[in-house]
Amino acid sequence: MNLDTNKLSSAVRLALTLGAVATAGVAGSVMAQDTTTTTPPSSTKAKELQTIVVTGSRIRRVDIETANPVFTISRQAIDQSGAVTLGDLVQSSPAISGQATNPYVNNGGGTGASTISLRGLGANRTLVLMDGHRLVNSGGGVDINQIPAAMVERIEILKDGASSTYGSDAIGGVVNFIMRKNFQGAEFSTNYGTSDHSDGTQVGYSAIFGQSTDKGSIVGGLSYDKVDAISSANRSFSNKALYLYYGQIVPFGSSRVPNGRIVYPGNGGIALTRISGTDGTALSDYRPYNGATDAYNYQEENLIQTPQERTNAFMMANYRLSDNVTAYLDFFHDHTTSHSALAPSLADTGIPSPLVISAQSMYNPFGVEFSNASGNRFETRFTGLGQRVFQYGTTTDQVIAGLKGAVGETSWQWDASLNYGHISQGANEQGFINLAAANPAFGPSFLDNGVPTCGVPGTPIAGCTPINIFDQSNPTQAALLKQYMSNPFTQSIYVSREAAVNANGDLFELPGGTVRLAVGADYRKEYTNGGVSSDIQINPTTGSCALGTGCASSLQGGFNVKEAYAEILIPILKDVPFAHSLNVDIGSRYSKYSLAGNTTNSKIAVEWRPINDLLLRGTVSQVFRAPSISNLFAGPANSAPTFVDPCIGYIPGTSPASENNACGAPTGATAIPPTGIANPSVSQTNAIVSGSQYANYSLKPEFGKSFDFGFVYDPHWLPGFSTTVDLWRIYLNDTITSIQAQTLANICFNNPSSNFCPLIHRFPNGQISNIYTPTVNLGRLDTSGVDFGFRYRLPHFDVMGVNPGNFGIQFDSTYISKYNDAPAPGISSVAVIHNAGIYTSQFGNFARWRALGTLNWDRGPWNAMWRMRYIGHIGVPIQDFGTGAFTEFHFGAYVYNDFSIGYEIAPINTRLQVGVNNAFNKQPPIFTQNVVINANTDVNTYDVIGRYYWANATVKF
Repeated sequence: MNLDTNKLSSAVRLALTLGAVATAGVAGSVMAQDTTTTTPPSSTKAKELQTIVVTGSRIRRVDIETANPVFTISRQAIDQSGAVTLGDLVQSSPAISGQATNPYVNNGGGTGASTISLRGLGANRTLVLMDGHRLVNSGGGVDINQIPAAMVERIEILKDGASSTYGSDAIGGVVNFIMRKNFQGAEFSTNYGTSDHSDGTQVGYSAIFGQSTDKGSIVGGLSYDKVDAISSANRSFSNKALYLYYGQIVPFGSSRVPNGRIVYPGNGGIALTRISGTDGTALSDYRPYNGATDAYNYQEENLIQTPQERTNAFMMANYRLSDNVTAYLDFFHDHTTSHSALAPSLADTGIPSPLVISAQSMYNPFGVEFSNASGNRFETRFTGLGQRVFQYGTTTDQVIAGLKGAVGETSWQWDASLNYGHISQGANEQGFINLAAANPAFGPSFLDNGVPTCGVPGTPIAGCTPINIFDQSNPTQAALLKQYMSNPFTQSIYVSREAAVNANGDLFELPGGTVRLAVGADYRKEYTNGGVSSDIQINPTTGSCALGTGCASSLQGGFNVKEAYAEILIPILKDVPFAHSLNVDIGSRYSKYSLAGNTTNSKIAVEWRPINDLLLRGTVSQVFRAPSISNLFAGPANSAPTFVDPCIGYIPGTSPASENNACGAPTGATAIPPTGIANPSVSQTNAIVSGSQYANYSLKPEFGKSFDFGFVYDPHWLPGFSTTVDLWRIYLNDTITSIQAQTLANICFNNPSSNFCPLIHRFPNGQISNIYTPTVNLGRLDTSGVDFGFRYRLPHFDVMGVNPGNFGIQFDSTYISKYNDAPAPGISSVAVIHNAGIYTSQFGNFARWRALGTLNWDRGPWNAMWRMRYIGHIGVPIQDFGTGAFTEFHFGAYVYNDFSIGYEIAPINTRLQVGVNNAFNKQPPIFTQNVVINANTDVNTYDVIGRYYWANATVKF
C-alpha cells in the first residue's frame, strides 16, 4: 500500500523535525529505539522506510508524536556537554530526583557507577535499554557510565510507566540509548578537563572504525577514560565535619578520636581522653574529653570525587542474509577500576563488637574491662593502619545476537534475539583489623622478666605480644597492630540469559486508518554468586564477625521468568470535524516468575488531535517491579541501627503486650523474666541485613499504576515551535524495601501474628540478640506532578544586513506536587513521610522544581551553547546535635551555568570544542553531617567540583 497524502505529510514533518533536533541539540518527544528496517519488496518499501518505533511502544508507525512523553538528548548535546561519561549528562534531566548514585558518593559509593532514578523512585524502578534491549543489571541499577559515550547517537528518556511494553522495572520510566549505526570510516576523539582547583582531572580517548555496504555494516572501537580523585580537604565546604550544634553550624567531628575516648561509671560518667605525648598507662595521662576541641575531623580524610579508570571495547554488526532476513551481533565490554577512601577504621566497645580490653591488661590503668557486655566504653581510631580504602574492579560483558526480517510482501516484521550479560566485581578493603585474632593482645598481660607477655603469670600465651591500644601514635604499637591487619575481600558474579521473539505489522483497515499489532515473548534466567573472605564471615547468632564491622556471608541463587505481550493500535477517527485523528493503543503483558509468582499488567493510551496542530494524550498503565536478584539473594551483612525496644517496661501476666505474645516466646525468648525486660545500656541493636531468601521470606512483585495526561502543541502559525505539558501520577503498593529494625519491631508489637515477628530473636532474659531485617514487601509510594517543556527554532533573520546565525531554545522542567512514602500502611506508630520539597538522607532530594534550559547557536563552522540547570528551593529537617530538637531549614534555588563553543575545521575533518561547566563556581548548600555522610552536602544532586574547564577534539577519516 502506498503512502496517502496525510502519511506523506507526516513523513515530511518527520524529516523536518529530525533536522531541527540535530541542530538544536535537545528536544522532546522524538523518534525512538529502532528506525532501521530490512529491505522489503518494492510494493511495501516506500511505506516501511517511513515507519518508526517510539520508545514506550512496540508498534511501528509513521507518527513521531504519540501518547508517550519522551525527552531526547542528541549527539550534539553529548559533544557540547564535555562529559567523559554519560552519568552527569543524563542525571541533569529534570525528571530525575532522589539519590541516584554517582562518582561523588564516597561513603557508600566508590564503584564509579552512575545510576538513573526517574521520578525519584530509585534506580531499580528505572529501566535502561540499549536499542530497545535490556542492559545487564545485577540489581543495583545499570551503571550508565559503562556505555561508550562515543557510540551513542541519542538518548531517549520516557517519562511514563511502561511495564506492559517492557516488563519489570519500567515504573518511573525508561532510558533508551540509541547507538550509532551504518558508520563509515574512522573517528578519533580525545578530551581533557580539570577543575578550577587543578584537581579532578578527567582524560578520555576513543577510536571508532566502521564499514557499510549494501549487504551490511560493522562498527567497532575502543575507549579509555580516567578520572582523578578530589579530596574533601580541597574544598572549603567539605574540609571540616560540620554539625548543627545548639543552633549554630560549627566544626565538630567524631568521638572516635585517635587518642581515645573513655567512659566508665567508676569515673562518674566523665569522658576522658589521653594527653598527647603520654603512653596512656597511668591515670595521670588522661584529662576530661572536650568535644569542641578533641572531636576528630574525619572529613579531611574523605573524597568528594572518587577516582575511576575505564576501558571499553565494542562492536556492532549486521549482515543481510537475504532480501527478508538480516543477522545482527552487538558486543560490549567494560572494565572499571575505582576506589573510595574514608578516615581510619574505628574501634568502639559500645556497639556490637568482639573487641574486649581486659581489666588485667598491663596497659589498662582504669582497672575495668572495656567491652560491650561490661557497659564500659572505649572509642578510638586505628590510625596506625591508615585510611580505610575500598578498591573495586568491575567487568561487564554483554552480547546480543539475533535475526530480524520481513514476512514476504506483507507489512509484518519480526525479530528473534539472544541476550547474554555477565558482571563480575571484586572488592578489597584495606585499613581494617581482625579484632578476634587481636583480642589476646588486648587481654590480660604482664611483664615476664621485663618483657611484655600476653596472659597471666604462670600461663603465658605463646607467640602473642600485648598491644597498648591506648597509644597507637607509638610506632612500635602501630607495628604490632599491623600484624593483625585484615584486608577482607568480596567477589560477586551475575549472569543473565534471555531469549526473545517479537513481531509487528498491519492487521486490517478501518475508516480511521490501519490497525497495527505487536506481539512477543521472552524467557530470562538470572543467577548470582557472592563470596566473602573468612575474616568477615557473619555469625548468624550474634551478627558479628572477626573484623567487628562490615560482616557479610556468601550466598548464591537464581530465578527465571517467562513473559508474553501484545499491543494493538486502533485508529478510531480520521479527518472528521473535531478529530483530525483519534487513536487508541492497548497493551498487556503476562509475566511468570519462578520465585515471585505471576502478574499481568496492561495499559490503555489515547491520542486525539482535534486539529492538526494539537495532540491531546493520556495513558493509564499498570506497573510492577519483580524482586531483583539482589533483593532475593543479597548475602547477610551486619549493622547496628538505633533502636528502642517497644517491649521495655511490659511485665508478663500484667501487660497486654506479653499476654498476646508480642514480646514473648514467638520472638525467640524462652521466657520473659517476671520483672520484665531491662532497658539496655545502649540505644542500638544487632541487625542482620539480607535479601529475602536468607531469611526465608517470600518476596513478591510490587505493583501499582501510572497516569499521564497532557498535550503537545505545534502551532502552524509559529514554525519551529513546539510545547508539551504532562500531568503525571504514580503509585505503588507492597513496595520492595529493606525493612528497618525499628519498623519491624513496631509492626510486630502492634500485630503479634505478623510474619515479621519470627525475625526478632531474644536472649532468655528478653534482651534482643539480633533482628533479621531482610528485603520485604511493605509500604506504599505515591507521587505526582507536572512536566512542562518547549523548543523553538528561531526563523532566519538579519541584523543590519548580516545573518547572525541560527538560534534554538529548549526548555524542560518538572514540578513534584506530592511524594509520599508510607513505610508501614495501617500502623499508626509508623508515620507517612512527605518528601515533596524536602531532602532527607534516606530518600534524597525532592526539590519541587527542576529545570534544564539550553540556548544553541551555529553559524557556518561555528557553534555555541549556553546550558542552565535549575534545582529549586529545598527544605531540610535537621536534628540539632546539642538539643536533640528537629528544625526544618530552607535553602534557596540553585542555577548552574555551562558554556561551550566549537569550531569545525572542514578541510581536515576536525571538530574542536571547549567549554566551562559551573562557570560561576556555584558552591553547594551546607546540610551538615547531622543529615548527610558525604561532604556536608547532597553530593547526589549538587555540583561539588566547582568551576570546571574542558576541551575535546574529534578527527574523522
